[in-house]
Amino acid sequence: MQTRSTVSKLLLTFYGDDFTGSTDALEQLTLAGIRTTLFIEPPTPSQLKQYPGLQVVGVSGMTRSMTAGAMEKELRPVFKKLKGLGAPHVHYKVCSTFDSSPTIGSIGRVMDVAAEIFHAPFIPLLVAAPALGRYTVFGTHFARFGIGSEGEIHRLDRHPSISRHPVTPMMEADLRRHLARQTKKKIMLFDILKVALPENDRRAAFKRMLAESPDVVLFDALFATQLPGIGALIDACASANRPLFSVGSSGIETALATCWKSKEQVPQIPSFHDGAPQRPSRRTGQILVGSGSCSPVTSGQIEWALKRGFAEVPINPGALANRKTSADEIKRASVAAARLLQNKRSVIVHTIKHGADKNITTKFKSRAAEVLGLALGKVLRAAVGQSSVRRICIAGGDTSSFAARALGIKVLEMIAPLTPGAPLCRAFAPGSPADGLEVVFKGGQVGAENYFGIVKNGADSNRRQWRTDF
Repeated sequence: MQTRSTVSKLLLTFYGDDFTGSTDALEQLTLAGIRTTLFIEPPTPSQLKQYPGLQVVGVSGMTRSMTAGAMEKELRPVFKKLKGLGAPHVHYKVCSTFDSSPTIGSIGRVMDVAAEIFHAPFIPLLVAAPALGRYTVFGTHFARFGIGSEGEIHRLDRHPSISRHPVTPMMEADLRRHLARQTKKKIMLFDILKVALPENDRRAAFKRMLAESPDVVLFDALFATQLPGIGALIDACASANRPLFSVGSSGIETALATCWKSKEQVPQIPSFHDGAPQRPSRRTGQILVGSGSCSPVTSGQIEWALKRGFAEVPINPGALANRKTSADEIKRASVAAARLLQNKRSVIVHTIKHGADKNITTKFKSRAAEVLGLALGKVLRAAVGQSSVRRICIAGGDTSSFAARALGIKVLEMIAPLTPGAPLCRAFAPGSPADGLEVVFKGGQVGAENYFGIVKNGADSNRRQWRTDF
C-alpha cells in the first residue's frame, strides 16, 4: 500500500455523543487492528501530522445531554470540520440504547443538521451491536440488562433501566416510531429477512429500497455475522468526494471494519483478535472511581465493591445545586477521597448510589449531567493530584463527557481490552495530574456485578478469565 498524506488515508471520522460511547467505538476499531485516536475537539490537519499512520479520528462530545438547540449549535461546525478531513465516512456515534427525545439528545435533530452539510443519498442507521447485547429485529430494539453480563434481554420500552432513565426514558421500542417524534425524514427499514439474504440478493434488495429515495435506512441485525454484509452495503455508497454520514452504535464501526479488512483496504497488521502481542490490563494496587450513573447495574457494582474493601465518598447533589455550598462540597469530597487513597484504599466517589433521583432532575433540569459531571471531574482531579493512584474509572454516560473535561483530558488511545464496550485507555492531559493516567469510561449498563474488581485487577492476556481475587 502506497503512503499518502495522513488526512487522505483516513477511512472514518466519528463524533461520539458522550465519552463512554466514544471509547466503545475506539475499542471496536482498535480490536480490528485499525489505528484510532480519540480527541476532545476536532483536530486540524496539522495536528494529525503528529499521528502518522492514523486511520480513524474520533471526537468525544457531550450532545447526549444537550437540548436540541444546543446540539445544533455544537454540531454544525464540528461536522464541517470532520467533513474537511476527507474521510469517506463520518459517523455520529450514539448509545446502543438509542435513548433520546425531541428536546434532549435529539438524534432526529442531528440528522436534520447533517443532511444540510453532507449531501449523500441517505443516512444509514444501525443501532444493533450484538457483541454488547443490543439487537434490532423488524425495527424493534432489544437490550441485555448489563453489558458483559448474563442479564436477560428486554424490549427497550420494558427494560428495567433504560425505560426508566431520569431524563430520556425509552418508552417506544420501535426505533422508527421513536425517531419519527424527532424528525420528519422518511425512514425505511432494511429488515432482518433482507439482511439474511445471499449477497447478490441482498444487494439487489438494497438497490430497490434506495430507488424509493428514503432519507434514512434503518438496518436490523441479530448476529455479529450479519454486520460485514451491512458494512459492505454502506461502504459501497461512500467516497472521499462525497462522504456518507451515518448514525448508530459501535455496530457501524464493527460493520465497516470487517468490510475493510475483507477488501484489504487496511494494512494487514495484527489485531487483538489475531493473536497479536497484547498489552494486557494488569493488576494495580488501587483505583479511583467516579460514578454519576443512576443505572441499577452500576448501583449493584458499587455495592459489590463496598463489600470487598472499597471505600466510598458520597457527593451531595443538593449541595451542588446551591452556589454557596457547591465549592465547599467539592472540596470536602476531594479531601476525603485523597485521604483514603493515601491510605492505599480503592475509592468510589458517587453522586447517586441507588437508582434515579427525580429530585435531581427537577433541581438541575437539563443541566443535571453537566453539574454532576463537572463536580465529579473536579473531585477526581484534586484527589489524583494528592495521591499516587494511576488508574481511574468514570461511570455514567451522561456525566462522563463533563467529568473528562474537568480532568483536563485532551486525547485518548486504547491500551487494552478490559470488558466489552469499556476498554482501558491512556489519557493525554497536558498540565493536569491526570496526564498519563490509565482510564476507563463505563456506561451505566456496562459490566457484570464484579466490574470494579475487574478494573482493579485486570484481565489476563487471552481475556479468558477475569481476575477478581483481592
